[in-house]
Amino acid sequence: MHELLLDFEPLIRGTAFVAVLLTMAGWEVMAQRRPQRIGRGQRWPSNLLIVMIDTLAVRVAFPLAAVGTALLAAEQGWGLFNVFALPAWLAVVVSVLVLDVAIYFQHRLFHAVPWLWRLHRMHHADLEFDVTTGLRFHPLEIVLSMAIKMAVVVLLGAPAVAVLLFEVLLNATSMFNHGNVRLPRKLDRRLRWLVVTPDMHRVHHSIIRRETDSNFGFNLPWWDKLFGTYRDQPEKGHLGMTIGIEDFRDARELRLDRMLLQPLRQTPPRGRDD
Repeated sequence: MHELLLDFEPLIRGTAFVAVLLTMAGWEVMAQRRPQRIGRGQRWPSNLLIVMIDTLAVRVAFPLAAVGTALLAAEQGWGLFNVFALPAWLAVVVSVLVLDVAIYFQHRLFHAVPWLWRLHRMHHADLEFDVTTGLRFHPLEIVLSMAIKMAVVVLLGAPAVAVLLFEVLLNATSMFNHGNVRLPRKLDRRLRWLVVTPDMHRVHHSIIRRETDSNFGFNLPWWDKLFGTYRDQPEKGHLGMTIGIEDFRDARELRLDRMLLQPLRQTPPRGRDD
């Protein structure tokens, strides 16, 4: 069973990734939420290439990755669920919830700690907001994020199936909630009880600091509401808000080389909004 899961993991991930990416890209064409000043041809090559670099970086740094770590933990009897038995379905549900809240707090940490923000700000420096923004993360951030995720998996003793399910969901919802797509207002309101919607997460990509430091969830919306970081709407509206961060407004910053070198560049400390 374990070998079968590892054999089919790339196929499951790859199929889900391509299906969601193509679906969201088509949706953006048919029902665009915001007009884009900078087209896909200028942004997408670098945003998609960074995915390939991120994948390679994780495989080099952590050959087992999160699913392999879960299988190793099960074999060695590491972690809470390998000591105290739970029904399989409950262990999966709890593992997905714990991993999701861990990612929520990791995201807050990457905004709060200056040297972590230097890694994470590449994600926020995209000058537009669409499905590929949800894939745009610095390789060092991805490697560090995987290390944190693996630590949670070991401590929890999360089942490998739960880890794979969580990672596929996280990748899919990241592309969904970064989509430049329109949803009927009533539907958006209802969906916000179950998943982070594009309108909810777009607030997080505002150039205004107090809005950037809100709506940290990628998958489940509950943590922002529970821990007081939820913001319903941007103050200038979704059509009037500015996407990105103040220090990187030049379109040249969208080039892959400048994206990769961005953490090394000095910028003024992040201040508070007036």
